[in-house]
Amino acid sequence: MPRKRSGISQTRSLLYGLARFLGDVHAVSKGPGAVAKRAARRAAGRVTARALRKLFK
Repeated sequence: MPRKRSGISQTRSLLYGLARFLGDVHAVSKGPGAVAKRAARRAAGRVTARALRKLFK
């Protein structure tokens, strides 16, 4: 059974999600180049996180 998340944790997650969404909206308003850069950076971040997770497991 998963642990119950505190109210602060839920609020923090909501705010991070909202910030990510607003960043996407901002990138769309700047044009397709900004969206592509953002997508590439996100993908690179995921790959890096996976590599670090395996390294320090």
